[in-house]
Amino acid sequence: MNLRRWLTPGIGIKRWLLLAFIGLLFLALALASVLRQVTRELRPGGIPQEILDLLTLQFLPSSIRLVAVVILGAALATIGAIMLIRAFMDPFRSSDGRQPLVEVIYQKRFLARGPRIVAIGGGTGLSALLRGLKEHTSNLTAVVTVADDGGSSGVLRTELGIPPVGDIRNCIAALADSETLMDQLLQYRFPADTPDAGQPAKPGLAGHAVGNLLIAAMTALEDGDFEEGVRRINRILAVRGQVVPVSATMLTLHARTLDGTVVDGQSRIVRTEGIERVWLTPGDVAPSSDALDAIRDAELIVLGPGSLYTSLLPSLLIPAIREAVATAGAPRVYVCNVATQEGETAGFDLAAHVEALVAHTVPGIVDVVLANNAFRARVPTHWTAEAVRLRWPARVDPLPRLVLEDVVDPDNAHHHDPDRLATAVIGIFERELRLRRRTVSRTA
Repeated sequence: MNLRRWLTPGIGIKRWLLLAFIGLLFLALALASVLRQVTRELRPGGIPQEILDLLTLQFLPSSIRLVAVVILGAALATIGAIMLIRAFMDPFRSSDGRQPLVEVIYQKRFLARGPRIVAIGGGTGLSALLRGLKEHTSNLTAVVTVADDGGSSGVLRTELGIPPVGDIRNCIAALADSETLMDQLLQYRFPADTPDAGQPAKPGLAGHAVGNLLIAAMTALEDGDFEEGVRRINRILAVRGQVVPVSATMLTLHARTLDGTVVDGQSRIVRTEGIERVWLTPGDVAPSSDALDAIRDAELIVLGPGSLYTSLLPSLLIPAIREAVATAGAPRVYVCNVATQEGETAGFDLAAHVEALVAHTVPGIVDVVLANNAFRARVPTHWTAEAVRLRWPARVDPLPRLVLEDVVDPDNAHHHDPDRLATAVIGIFERELRLRRRTVSRTA
């Protein structure tokens, strides 16, 4: 793995090693010329010929002497180059010291040249996408919903008056360099209080995730500026890319079902079937400036995966965000879930997902739809959902292009596989780039 990384095109190492080798070769030729001149001008009483013969390995046959000198020179040059690079790069290695040096260089040089990708959504689906994409580019921006009202996020939202932070925490953990260690830290939840007999549980840290508390604390240090607090957390935890809230305003999600029932709150809507329409209050909120900037500069915009009504649509229901995505010059890809969700998308097929997305936004909001076409993954025990059926085309105009790939986790039919999903998304980006170049060429 390390050797493959060192040989990766564009990492910026091989060219300079070659240049250094050529320089050393000229120095060696100069030294050989000097030695030749010295041996010609030997005088009695000078350096004995025997010593010169020993230093220049004249006791070996000429063919063996050449091979020995080449091997020794290459070994010394390689060791010297590696130790020199390590001496310069050691201060920039990961804090745990376990990340190989070549991985640090790979991330800083190669990944920094990757495409600028904006991923919009929330929940575990967005985290899975980010885990895969960070191996292809470090120019990532995750635009995360702030409509959650359950669990630790809901408590902090009520007690501290800050937008929910749970999905932001998950995305930061997914983009961290030391993902395993950082994930364990940020996702750790303090155990629930066990009340004494007849006594209620005491409020405190019980049930709160460490990452949620860190973001809340940083927001407080920034005098309540939620966006700046999240920016600081991004820098402190050295994530590849950035995670930004879609807005610094607390949002409440509402839904109306087919029978006219109105359901309030993301935590209730996620369990609701037969949703006809969802909307936000307040209706016209200020979006994150970082999110708008990232969408404007993006080379690829990815919508999803994640819960359709409770993770993806809340961000797109903000008018400024919806308009920015709709008018963006970058290709826009909708990643459909691999499985339905008990409640909000029960019984939905591929076309139904796309039709609901377009109905809540604007026609032409996506250029490409990516869906899973592998149905052999292991189904979790007691799983009540089903794989998303591939009914197509959807009743939308214009009709997006459909791309089918095996993107499901083979061990869990309910989730995407991060690596497969990222590879499929990058493949779509490359195809769209070639398609647009051909279109521009024909137009010219």
